[in-house]
Amino acid sequence: MPINSFENYPMSWKPDKNQLKFPMYISIAELLEKDIQSGKIAPNTKLPPQRELADFLDINLSTITRAFQLCEIKGLIYGTVGKGTFVSAHATISEKKQQNTLIPLGAIQPYYQFNHIVADTAKEILSHTNAPMLFEFDNTIVTQYHKKTAQKWLSQYGIDTDENNIMITSGIQNALIITLLSLFHAGDKIAVDNFTYFNLIQLAKQLSIQLVGIETDKNGMLPEALEKQCSIVNIKGVYLMPCCSNPTTITMPLERRKKISDIIKKQKIMLIEDDTYHFTIQNKITPMFSLIPENTIYLHSLSKSLVAGVRAAYLVFSERFKKIFLNTANNVNLKIPLLNSEIITQLIENGTAYHIIHEKCMLSEKRNQIYQKYFPKLNNMYSLFQWLPLPNNYNGYRFEMQAEKNAVKVFCSDRFAVGNTNNISAIRIAICSPSTTAQLEHGLKIIKSLIENECENEEWIV
Repeated sequence: MPINSFENYPMSWKPDKNQLKFPMYISIAELLEKDIQSGKIAPNTKLPPQRELADFLDINLSTITRAFQLCEIKGLIYGTVGKGTFVSAHATISEKKQQNTLIPLGAIQPYYQFNHIVADTAKEILSHTNAPMLFEFDNTIVTQYHKKTAQKWLSQYGIDTDENNIMITSGIQNALIITLLSLFHAGDKIAVDNFTYFNLIQLAKQLSIQLVGIETDKNGMLPEALEKQCSIVNIKGVYLMPCCSNPTTITMPLERRKKISDIIKKQKIMLIEDDTYHFTIQNKITPMFSLIPENTIYLHSLSKSLVAGVRAAYLVFSERFKKIFLNTANNVNLKIPLLNSEIITQLIENGTAYHIIHEKCMLSEKRNQIYQKYFPKLNNMYSLFQWLPLPNNYNGYRFEMQAEKNAVKVFCSDRFAVGNTNNISAIRIAICSPSTTAQLEHGLKIIKSLIENECENEEWIV
């Protein structure tokens, strides 16, 4: 049935097609939950038949079925044989109230307790007589000073580049958008780890760029798997987090980096190296940019390492891409506000940035020691998050829903999956996000209990 057939057809619930994202069944479930919790759909409302919804959205019936199952697990809806599916009578409990009671182990909140230090730096900056120039639209002298500091900062991570080949962006998302728009077009294919950065998945979908999941092992992307895909399809680029990959926490060793770099150079494709979590690596390792600078766009976030609210990241490119990146940046958002750049620059210049990173790593170490009491295996003692595999054949998203029913918010592997993940299920646990270590430990106890005791229930099985 054509997708527009239902435009004027009366239905008790019509999901907003513009808000749908991958994975589709999760997105539909989230939209239904949102509309129920907000009161847009009243309790006891009969929902449209699953087949009718599938036709309306022009998707497979099984996708609707999976979405409804997720909402049933959360107690939002119920089905009656021969009558249909209905909104539960008590489903409209305030979502805000529910969220306030959850232990936050899903989204990464990178230690906001250091924000007062950043605030003090900002106050000092604004007290200077030259502060008004930071509110100018274009001040080349100030910008160059910020780039010189960026150059110095990046050198400690093994990045040797001219200051004029550095762009200061409004966070890593902004850097990713600029990179994708500069180098890729709709229909292009970018190879990624089979579990990769969630926001990249969303950006690629919006830009109609196809992500190709590549098999990984404990050392990251498999070179032979990448090379095989390059021989099958026209791969235009590769996206990697070689240091503490989000979500898996894998750090790619130097030998693996060299093999992947050789393939990238041989195939004449581009690498997007996202180095957001390099600061969590105790022993610094050669970035892939240093191995293949002409084939690499290097992204370095300052949000997770220093301060999340001052959106800032460094984007590094070779000379041949300078013009196109500057043109794209001018079309997207022109430039980061000078005040934001000045705050980051002063944190670096006065040494505060190094102190913040040290303290964040010490906090992470303490929290990961607590994590190890319940789940001994981990890759990075200073990581802000951990990747916890679930028992074979268990449904990750159902685990996420069950954890939420027990007052713990985690993110399942489905959110990060690209391509065939062979029924591998896991959850990402943001150990940095709870406000106290006691809250973290309580959340970990609940997760441990769910895995040990409740996973025996058949409904967990894929």
